[in-house]
Amino acid sequence: MNLKDYIRDVPDFPQPGILFRDITPLLRDSDALNHTIDLLAERCREYDIDIIVAIESRGFIFGAPLACRLGKPLVPVRKEGKLPGDTVSAEYFLEYGSSRVEMHLGDVGPGDQVLIIDDLLATGGTLAAAAHLVEACEGEVAAMGLVIELEDLGGRNTLGAYDVFSLIQY
Repeated sequence: MNLKDYIRDVPDFPQPGILFRDITPLLRDSDALNHTIDLLAERCREYDIDIIVAIESRGFIFGAPLACRLGKPLVPVRKEGKLPGDTVSAEYFLEYGSSRVEMHLGDVGPGDQVLIIDDLLATGGTLAAAAHLVEACEGEVAAMGLVIELEDLGGRNTLGAYDVFSLIQY
């Protein structure tokens, strides 16, 4: 199954000149979605991970079934102000400003081996912020897994020495 067949190109979204890679056709096809989770699980078995950290919101779509498939706990990374308990936060930069993400304190502990999962790697800012959260809690980023990678945007450069894998590259 070629997963690229389930990714729709939407020109000029969210603004002129941007080619948006839309995962909703993949989500609408249960076979394609299940195959995606199978591929992610296969790749994740290469690592000795304790916890899956999923980034809001599309990372949740892939992180939850992956956590179930692997029998691992799922820890959400959310936008600032969305988690009810004590949190650790990290700022990341966008082309038009900055934002913050948070994770509950105690959800990742010292020495925990963590897989960070999201739908897409573009510039790498959100993933770098999630890694900062894990490391602020003394966890270790074992790997970062993505469904799609936009190679021309150089996100791997932002992520430095982290082990990054993606299922689809553009």
